Amino acid sequence: MALPVYVVPAEALREDRIVLDGEEGRHAAVVARTRVGETVVLTDGLGRGALCDVVAASKHGLTTEVRERREDPPQQPRLVVVQAIPKGDHADRAVDLLTEVGADVIVPWAAARTVVSWKGERGVRGHSRWQAVARAAAKQSRRLRFPTVAGLHDTDQVATLVETAVQSWVLDEAAGPGEPPSPPAEGDVVVIVGPEGGVTAAERDLFVDRGARLLRLGPTVLRSSTAGVVAASVVLSRTARWR
Repeated sequence: MALPVYVVPAEALREDRIVLDGEEGRHAAVVARTRVGETVVLTDGLGRGALCDVVAASKHGLTTEVRERREDPPQQPRLVVVQAIPKGDHADRAVDLLTEVGADVIVPWAAARTVVSWKGERGVRGHSRWQAVARAAAKQSRRLRFPTVAGLHDTDQVATLVETAVQSWVLDEAAGPGEPPSPPAEGDVVVIVGPEGGVTAAERDLFVDRGARLLRLGPTVLRSSTAGVVAASVVLSRTARWR
């Protein structure tokens, strides 16, 4: 059975006895009902973690002792998924699935046909929501290194990501048939997922001009919230990360 994962400050992982308190500790002790003698994984979300035995529990949290330290180094190639902001629950689904499958960076994109507007306070809330969903999904999928949720990007900023990447793909239902080449062993692989209405001709031309290639994922049209995880799976399954 997979062990539950909880987040602690990075400096706490240097200790042999770690107290899990605050919201994480209360959840572990009260909601998950973790008891003395059970084992949990504590992580800073930055790639370091520890397998810990619970030696004390109260309604405020847990006290644990480190049994084994673990580290998840940065993976190569690095997968960067640019996700046009979906509507409503579709946004949570996209971020959740991308985190579970192993995306390293998730970039919210204000595409021309994006319906949701991240302006002012709404943008702050939207970004915070994506970070919270990614954090929860990372814990659920037992990741020690959580994905980075970048700030909102406009199309020119996405084009810069394409230009600096080793390999870039734009998901486009108008793309012709063909199998994508194997990803590079190192560097950034960028996958661009458009909104429900698709990328515009201007966006497509800009990205292709900067070095991206067009990719269609099979004979059916996928939702924006699911296309990213399918593309990520195709990319990662062709790398050493999944072997």
